[in-house]
Amino acid sequence: QVQLVDSGGGLVQPGGSLRLSCTASGSIFIINSMAWYRQAPGKERELVATITNLGSTNYADSVKGRFTISRDNAKNAVYLQMNSLKPDDTALYYCNAGVTDRTYSRKVYWGQGTQVTVSS
Repeated sequence: QVQLVDSGGGLVQPGGSLRLSCTASGSIFIINSMAWYRQAPGKERELVATITNLGSTNYADSVKGRFTISRDNAKNAVYLQMNSLKPDDTALYYCNAGVTDRTYSRKVYWGQGTQVTVSS
């Protein structure tokens, strides 16, 4: 089994910054793509940013230029640096990873979520 633990959320004022972290552990052979999603109250979960195991990134239009996704393959970790935060960024943020485990089975795993609240 594989576990993802995400952290780093909190309350921040508009214009502020936060850095989310997510670490994977367990029976991991290789982690393929990693991503961050978010879900605001009353809305569907949406993709925020993705990063491949070679470092190629992709962002939702709403966060381009403000958020940066990165990963540390040695630590099985993915990060989301969020700058110039807006109230509309308020949501529960989840990390996501496509993992090939040591039995060579491929599955998608989710973190438990970390709350980001942007408010004055």
